[in-house]
Amino acid sequence: MNVSCFVSRRSALATLALSVVGLAAAPANAEGDIYVHAGANFKPVTIAVTPFAGEDSGEKISGVVAADFARSIFLLPLNPANFPETIANPDAAPNTDAWKTADAQFVLTGRVLRQDAGRVTAQFRLWDTASGEQIAGQQYTTDAANGRRVAHMIADAVFTRVTGEKGFFDSRVVFVDETGPKEKRRKRLAIMDMDGANVKVLGSGEELVVTPQFSPSAQQVAYMSFGAGDPKVTLLNLETGQRESVGNFPGMTFAPRFSPDGQQIVMSLSEGASTNLYTMDLRSRATTRLTENSAIDTSPTYSPDGAQIAFESDRGGSQQIYVMSASGGPAKRISFGEGHYSTPVWSPRGDLIAFTRIKGESFGIGVMKPDGSGERILVEGFHNEGPTFAPNGLYVMFFRDSGGSGGPKIYMTDIYGHAEFLVPTPSYASDPSWGPLLN
Repeated sequence: MNVSCFVSRRSALATLALSVVGLAAAPANAEGDIYVHAGANFKPVTIAVTPFAGEDSGEKISGVVAADFARSIFLLPLNPANFPETIANPDAAPNTDAWKTADAQFVLTGRVLRQDAGRVTAQFRLWDTASGEQIAGQQYTTDAANGRRVAHMIADAVFTRVTGEKGFFDSRVVFVDETGPKEKRRKRLAIMDMDGANVKVLGSGEELVVTPQFSPSAQQVAYMSFGAGDPKVTLLNLETGQRESVGNFPGMTFAPRFSPDGQQIVMSLSEGASTNLYTMDLRSRATTRLTENSAIDTSPTYSPDGAQIAFESDRGGSQQIYVMSASGGPAKRISFGEGHYSTPVWSPRGDLIAFTRIKGESFGIGVMKPDGSGERILVEGFHNEGPTFAPNGLYVMFFRDSGGSGGPKIYMTDIYGHAEFLVPTPSYASDPSWGPLLN
């Protein structure tokens, strides 16, 4: 095996002692990469995820990879029933002519080796059927308990090589887990992998928790809790489990969001009939008022460069989205479609702002450019709300409550609205916040 590089990584959120070795591959060719696009003739890239050799009864890494691709919308895993051959040696080139006949543009092969009871090595090779060449390959060695994360990392590596875009599978989502009857629902802070696996409730659930938000480092979560006293803004360290209250805010109307450097939070506070925006320096705890008027300004969100803030306001007579400098000052309205606009969220790429649009009894999740142009509604129906972007900015999660005696569930779609998927959770779920890539 030709080793081209060696890298050691350590996750900030889990004891993932992981070594990564590059397997020999053809050099990247930017002109040959297939880039994500939104054209009318969009077709996903077809890829065959062959069963990885050497797998035992544990978690099937190749199965997780295939499920990731199916959820990616831009990559389409082929039905194994249509595979033209069984891969006996994952290091040897597959019969690319046969795979082209089966409509596979790429073929993924690999193996999983159990070194001992506590360690596992996973290898993959990605083959381009057009050229017959291996265009990517990697080896991961880690603790056996981290096999599922390795599968997500393999999926990210392949997604990036094929599409030219960053991956998003090795990431987590913090959300509100909702249980119990509708009139007496218990809302607890929880976290999960982006595909709904490994759900973990954070805390005892003694307080009502709403609108959690990941910090840029993914090490902290800010959320608003309602206990016996006034609403509190709390920071939770996901590594240590330590909780820290940053203050009680009697007029709190929306949970805070972090600045891109993680040193500040921006929030909205009510005073009488008006609601204004404030920032808090998390080191000094000093607050700065950004808006001062008789309107309701709320749901603030930073641009990824920290220079601007988007927020919703009724200063023009109805809920609309505005953008202003992060230091305050004049604000420019950017939403001009029919209906009311709320819950803006800036994409990590900086190119889009996601929002909720309420038009009559219809709730739509959409995106627009920061200047308000290029608006498009991705999903529409009854009570869709709370968009949050994937770390690569190509996908949006949100929650939907269909009404009746049921409760909300989390869904995801791409920024072009090609498809929509349910994110499975054990119970009802709302208020998702998608964190950055872990690797």
